Amino acid sequence: MKADVILKATRVEGIYDSDPEKFADAKFMAQITYRDVLHRDLKVMDSTAISLCMDNGMPIVVFNMNQYGNIKRVVMGERVGSLVRPA
Repeated sequence: MKADVILKATRVEGIYDSDPEKFADAKFMAQITYRDVLHRDLKVMDSTAISLCMDNGMPIVVFNMNQYGNIKRVVMGERVGSLVRPA
């Protein structure tokens, strides 16, 4: 595929410990490992996709697609949203 990163656009700012649209006290996570996503059963992407990214060392950036400029910012390498990375 020759990609450097997977970009996952969503309706919220990034990854949270619970659904921020349902729980006001949801905690934002700027960085998290693949294993933590799987062990916490976070609904970032399906577990097969997370596992494939983990096996191939492919980082995932999860960001809010509704915030103006975010797509450009993330493509330009600016820190936006949450990063899923190796341990």
